[in-house]
Amino acid sequence: MEEIKAGVPLSLFGKEIMPIEVLHYKMPVLGFRIGDFAYITDAKFISAESRKLLEGVKILVVNALQKESHISHLTLDEAIEFAYDIHADKTYFTHIGHRMGLHEAVSRELPENMFLAYDRLQLEIS
Repeated sequence: MEEIKAGVPLSLFGKEIMPIEVLHYKMPVLGFRIGDFAYITDAKFISAESRKLLEGVKILVVNALQKESHISHLTLDEAIEFAYDIHADKTYFTHIGHRMGLHEAVSRELPENMFLAYDRLQLEIS
């Protein structure tokens, strides 16, 4: 079995997958980019190098635990800023805690093309 390394693409089911390192507090973890789709969760810090690998994704799924600061997860504002920084077309926030607020109320506060994810959400990626 081959070791997965950040920044080194791998092939699976005919798709190129780019592992991308992010930090969950001080612990390095991997997110992934598959074509124009990226999945980043359990992140607090995303380096400039990793952000460059994510630029221009069409769909971003990223953690946004709560509105208040947290030691190991992005806040909603940090996740929004990150999505703008990499120029994601659409962003879905996941890994949401109970302190975020009610889904409907928070959804009304979000910028255009940014959404709270929900159970059974399905996204089509190419």
